Amino acid sequence: MSLLQTITLSHTPSSHSVHVALYRNVKNSAFLEQQLLGGNSDYEYAFIDARVILSKVHVFASCFRAIVDQLSDKLRTRNVHSEIVFALSPNNNIRTAFRNFGITANTSSLLVIKIGDLTQSLSIRSHLEKVIEGDEIGFCDSALADIIDWSLVGRLYKLGNTRQDEGGNRKWQWEAEVDRKEAEMRVLSSIALRGMTN
Repeated sequence: MSLLQTITLSHTPSSHSVHVALYRNVKNSAFLEQQLLGGNSDYEYAFIDARVILSKVHVFASCFRAIVDQLSDKLRTRNVHSEIVFALSPNNNIRTAFRNFGITANTSSLLVIKIGDLTQSLSIRSHLEKVIEGDEIGFCDSALADIIDWSLVGRLYKLGNTRQDEGGNRKWQWEAEVDRKEAEMRVLSSIALRGMTN
């Protein structure tokens, strides 16, 4: 049974619904990355490293931003799916955004997003079941919390609360739920502000 979720965001048309699935233990990331980079239209999805996603709100903020940019003819990347990955980035460098937030050959926790009509849910579900070699899990905040790499998120968004371990490596550290909420607000602000300063 597929756990694909389909959501139509407020103030967006149903023709631009968000179809989203979350996977762990993905074994064919290199293949998926090759299809994406090769421009295979069957693989026109936003493939995102799930370790950098804080919450569902984080995902939907980047989706909303990309959908609005598409509807306004303001895409800076080649399609709405690559724009979602770009929207996650706090800076304006597209290549850096894909390197930091997109799929790589080593990605094992994968968030897959497809923007399409509300009625496409079954065909998207069927396609993902055929092409993703991994364990599908429910797309929810608790699942994302189990996957997140706080050290990576802290580095990418320059959140600041770091410490050094015995080897001198900088590590991102959380001590309370308040820190998580503050980080989410700072990350969401960076998405919104990057859009305002383009």
